[in-house]
Amino acid sequence: MNNPYLDMVQAAEKQLRDGKSLPRGGFPCPAAPVLDQDAPVVLLFSPHPDDECITGGLPLRLRRELKMNVVNVAVTQGSNKARQPGRLNELRQACAYLGFGVMTTRENGLEKVNVKCREGEPAVWKGSVALIARILGERKPHTVVFPHASDANSTHIGTHHLVMDSLAALGSGFSCFVVETEFWSALPNPNLMIESGAADVADLIAATSFHAGEVARNPYHLRLTAWMSDNVRRGGELVGGQGGAAPDFAFATLYRLSRWQDGALAPVVAGGRQFTARADLGAMFAP
Repeated sequence: MNNPYLDMVQAAEKQLRDGKSLPRGGFPCPAAPVLDQDAPVVLLFSPHPDDECITGGLPLRLRRELKMNVVNVAVTQGSNKARQPGRLNELRQACAYLGFGVMTTRENGLEKVNVKCREGEPAVWKGSVALIARILGERKPHTVVFPHASDANSTHIGTHHLVMDSLAALGSGFSCFVVETEFWSALPNPNLMIESGAADVADLIAATSFHAGEVARNPYHLRLTAWMSDNVRRGGELVGGQGGAAPDFAFATLYRLSRWQDGALAPVVAGGRQFTARADLGAMFAP
């Protein structure tokens, strides 16, 4: 008896092979919604150039559906100093494709964004916190997006603590939504699952491909669909509740949503929330 799933698996293999011949960046940007001058600001703190695309399912929907001003803050420009200018240029192109703005921290990005610096070089860390706190205070974001505290990569973990310390430095009068992301390690307690339709997923992959120097050595952009499909499997149980009905969609990203208020994180939702591609994000994120 022939295995009825063999054709499906071979088709997936073929898609990965064929995807390697597709262009990496260099194509026109899609039209983006025009923003109001006072559009709410979303600050996406990316540890490395390309994180803004990989975890960008929710920010992209906030930009397109709620017409929020999504600005990627390039916390670092990677650890390879020779590649830092090139990576910034790739980042600008990727963000332009998605309709995101770009803000740098300083020339070539911050260094030593990790727990080792936080614990062992307080003067260096304090300077980085002051810089991020200034950005937060000036832009007054509606939402901030950054990795969770156990995201395995040292710079992802460092970025988490950097943004959290900067929020704390602003005092009890500052408030905003806080969205924690996952990539290198799964969130232990996600409470938000955001579906992305096929067009959005294709745009996230296309934008990632603008990071041409990175995906040339490792075409990880071609595996984004697999990751987002597995997020649906995990999210159905972790966000939807154990034993609940499986979500009837193909692609999603998981997040942890809180609110920063009175100098601490506060819960926003009881249990978890799932937003399909057609659901109104304004029900949760309206200014």
